[in-house]
Amino acid sequence: LPDAYHRGSFKLSYYNEYKSYLRMTSVATTPTVTPVDREKTCPLLLRVFVNEGQHHLPDAYHRGRVPSNELQIYTWKDASLKELTNLIKDVHPAARAKGTMFNFALAFPDRRGTFHFKEVGTTSVAHTGPDDKLTLQSVRLEIGDFMDVAIRAPVEERGMRGGDRRPPLRRLGVAGGGDRGYRSRPY
Repeated sequence: LPDAYHRGSFKLSYYNEYKSYLRMTSVATTPTVTPVDREKTCPLLLRVFVNEGQHHLPDAYHRGRVPSNELQIYTWKDASLKELTNLIKDVHPAARAKGTMFNFALAFPDRRGTFHFKEVGTTSVAHTGPDDKLTLQSVRLEIGDFMDVAIRAPVEERGMRGGDRRPPLRRLGVAGGGDRGYRSRPY
């Protein structure tokens, strides 16, 4: 073995090379979405938690607890937010009204088990928007993440005239909410 390996400088150079590689592969780069062959690929289980009005608080996901209103969806990573909206509408009849907004957020744990939220997009029942075509792969969903969905009734039904129109996570004051860029996991 080389003398440099015995002194430990080999390990240090390998670490520096790896560190520069991590800088080159930034989290902010847009991932390429590859189509999934749904006939040959096994679907994943996406645990979706739906709440009317606003997202669940992060404490609802503390130490293995999850909110009681769980919806289990078997889907693929190329499923769009609009597809998820249609599946949720089938289960929640109150969400079928024209103008109902669906605000999607990923809930994922850090190393200590504390859950963090990352808003990924908003869809509407009757209108098309830029977030309709976002896929689970493009929002960087990883197997084991939860999807938290806030369903907001149309403005006429809420009785709000110019009320609080901030996204649900910002209204709650949850850290990390409202940033629609790509998340960077703390691990």
